[in-house]
Amino acid sequence: MKLHENNALGELAGAIGKGLLAGLAATAAITVSQMIEMRITKREPSEAPLKVAERAAGLKPASKDDKQRLSQEIHWSYGTIWGITRGLISLTGLKGVPATLIHFGAIWGTAMVMLPKFKAAPPVYKEDAKAIVIDGFHHAVYAVTAGIVYDTLDGAGKHDRRLNRLIDKLHLKGLISKLKF
Repeated sequence: MKLHENNALGELAGAIGKGLLAGLAATAAITVSQMIEMRITKREPSEAPLKVAERAAGLKPASKDDKQRLSQEIHWSYGTIWGITRGLISLTGLKGVPATLIHFGAIWGTAMVMLPKFKAAPPVYKEDAKAIVIDGFHHAVYAVTAGIVYDTLDGAGKHDRRLNRLIDKLHLKGLISKLKF
């Protein structure tokens, strides 16, 4: 008897759930990274999330407080949801550094295309090198954190598979056939 049956929908749901948790942790990490960088460089918070929201969904905050709140809601929602992509990448069998590199490329590549499209940032070829490096660093913080958290959460699955293989081996030898699970 197997303790766990292979179930594609269950694996998908697990990958999405773990991805959301990884995305939430990664959003916290990039937020801290950006806050530290803004203190060092004296940079103001980006209005890119608001610009995209205004152009894509017609959202217009009524006050400065609403503007700040909406910006934070978009930032946290967007970052958390990107964690799902990390989960979907894992379903291909990729783990660790290769999965993190693909996730990083997807996240940063999307930002480089989407933000200029919505006139929320200039195209990357019009940015100065310092801004590109800082932006890449923040996205790397996000991707690495998401990868570490996801792979940590996904580690239990490896133990389940090992346990199932052991149970199968023992069952084949008749050692646990009398046990009921």
